[in-house]
Amino acid sequence: MRVFADRLGKQLSKQLHPTYLIFGGEPLLLQESRQAIQKAAFAQGFEERHRFAIDSSFDWNLVYDCCQAMSLFSARQIIELELPEAGVNAAIAKELLAIADLLHQDVLLVIIGTKLTKAQENAKWFKALSSKGCWVSCLTPDIQRLPQFVQARCRALNLKPDPEAVQMLAQWHEGNLFALTQSLEKLALLYPDGQLNLIRLEESLSRHNHFTAFHWIDALLAGKANRAQRIMRQLEAEGVEVVILARTIQKELSQLLAMLQMMKSSSMSQVFESYRIWQSKRPLYSAALGRLSVVRVSQLLQLLAKIEILTKTQYDQSSWPLLHQLSAEMCLPQVKL
Repeated sequence: MRVFADRLGKQLSKQLHPTYLIFGGEPLLLQESRQAIQKAAFAQGFEERHRFAIDSSFDWNLVYDCCQAMSLFSARQIIELELPEAGVNAAIAKELLAIADLLHQDVLLVIIGTKLTKAQENAKWFKALSSKGCWVSCLTPDIQRLPQFVQARCRALNLKPDPEAVQMLAQWHEGNLFALTQSLEKLALLYPDGQLNLIRLEESLSRHNHFTAFHWIDALLAGKANRAQRIMRQLEAEGVEVVILARTIQKELSQLLAMLQMMKSSSMSQVFESYRIWQSKRPLYSAALGRLSVVRVSQLLQLLAKIEILTKTQYDQSSWPLLHQLSAEMCLPQVKL
């Protein structure tokens, strides 16, 4: 059974599963999911909690000892296993499969990890454990889903933002959900009537959005010029080095050029398979490949070369204007002849 983090509370109110697999890249949702499971488990008599961080030298006997404890002689126990960021290797997978066979009603197993790959979802250890419980997805809401996430959080705090306030909260806190939570709690204290509009937000909050080079790349691929420029201004203000962005976009442009050339003799789906483009990223690449041409991408690579030369040789001259130019040109719509 799979649930999204924002639906976990509703699921826990109905049933407490013996196993929970909490996976994703959003720290706030990982933390809140963990706490919600603990609260529900404590309410049902799980009095002890054991947390283990798994690495190559971990002693699995510690977990086996917990699994073998029965409530007749000891308290019911929550066992939390934090998987390494690198993922599950063959040795860890073997141990997880063994633990799956040892679970009983006096043990609640919670496994916490980063974003799952397709290979991990299909792995024997994951299927064995997820079949016994619940997989909680803790992915960061994208810019399309973020306003809905903001509205849900506002409802929980009895806040009533107008549509413009929802959009501003989403824009100001993109990529930083911890800051969003803090901001909403502050607004709930400042405005007991719960009414939120642009004026109140501007008076009370500052921007807390946290962008990375990958947010910028996604905006460029999608052809969203205004969003790309807004992300770049934020990155520039944070002191991100031009060379980091240049190297990141160089990789994308080189791949786009190769993909465009391959499309002369192959379908877009074949190109995606060849370059192992994730399903979630295919709409972005479809937009870019439909908008850009071999000539345009070659010109962008030439401009990128100028940016790199300027960055490495002219220390008294900023290369940000040229990078903004590249960003704008990459988002231009296709010229129909």
